[in-house]
Amino acid sequence: MLLALGLAAAACSDDSNDDEAAGSGGGGGGGSLLDEVRDRGVLRCGVNETVPGFGLVDESGEYSGFDIEFCKVVAAGILGDAEAVEYVSLDTETRFTALDAGDIDVLIRNTTWTASRDGAENARFLETTFYDGQGMMVRADSGYTSIADMDGTTICVLSGTTTELNLATAAAQAGIDYEPLTFTEADQIQEAFTAGQCQGWTSDKSQLAGVRSTFPESAGGPEALTILDETFSKEPLGPVVRDGDDEWADAVNWTIIATIQAEEFGITSENVEEMRSSDNLDVLRFLGQPIPSEDGEGDAAPFDPGLGLEPDFAVDVISQVGNYGEIYERTVGPDTPLGLERGPNALWTEGGLLYAAPYR
Repeated sequence: MLLALGLAAAACSDDSNDDEAAGSGGGGGGGSLLDEVRDRGVLRCGVNETVPGFGLVDESGEYSGFDIEFCKVVAAGILGDAEAVEYVSLDTETRFTALDAGDIDVLIRNTTWTASRDGAENARFLETTFYDGQGMMVRADSGYTSIADMDGTTICVLSGTTTELNLATAAAQAGIDYEPLTFTEADQIQEAFTAGQCQGWTSDKSQLAGVRSTFPESAGGPEALTILDETFSKEPLGPVVRDGDDEWADAVNWTIIATIQAEEFGITSENVEEMRSSDNLDVLRFLGQPIPSEDGEGDAAPFDPGLGLEPDFAVDVISQVGNYGEIYERTVGPDTPLGLERGPNALWTEGGLLYAAPYR
């Protein structure tokens, strides 16, 4: 009898421990982060604050840029309010630590999707929002036309990034020796570069274009700098969430995909209300409008793919933020200081790489 009582007590103790363990994870006591974010009413988005066109904070504390817009996309799709965002500025060395610790819900900060990051950082990379490549920026009067011309130079680079490894590979292929000068912030590099401490500045070409667009007139302005033609890496950039929470990852991912799908359908922030009355069933399904059943029986109902999102989440995304093309054009497009053509970031129907998975 004593043995039986002991076993029963041990079993009760084990059940209690299992319950505690099950409720000790992130995302609101073992639940999905999706529920936690909705209960909180605010999305915590990890961003950059030093890259013009992508992530920049002004003197009044206002954030702007391409990546900032996608924080708003996620907030609009999940919370119904594009402004319900708490921006958390992170540098290259703290971004994954903050994500893993649960200090942020999603990282949208010019972060390249690589195998080692996917496998070793407890991170899950989602839909690519910007296809980039690494390049080199030099002074226009330097005489350098290729990285092969830069033997014996000092090159500024951000530490803790794929940029360091790509630079080493490109230099080896070009057969040059160089001295890396590393920093954790782009502002630090700009000071060193302006002071002549390094002859080259390597980063993603989009970042270099952003820095060039705001280069101080006292240092010669944008015309004083040249971005070399060669591209020596692939840099797919996009949102990152923690591993292990599929519901949250799916919800975030499909808010991003919605911006691409909207551009494919020709749905914009200006015509989205009109498109809710479209005679195109694919458009109606995408915008969460009632769809008659295939057998013609029963009440029409909105399509629910089981993503944990409201059926008309895409309407909130597009009406409050816009489709992918609208976001691109107003932040980094040809008519902005960065002046970036769409290139690989055009829709697949226009020769680019953007391709939305079917919403059905």
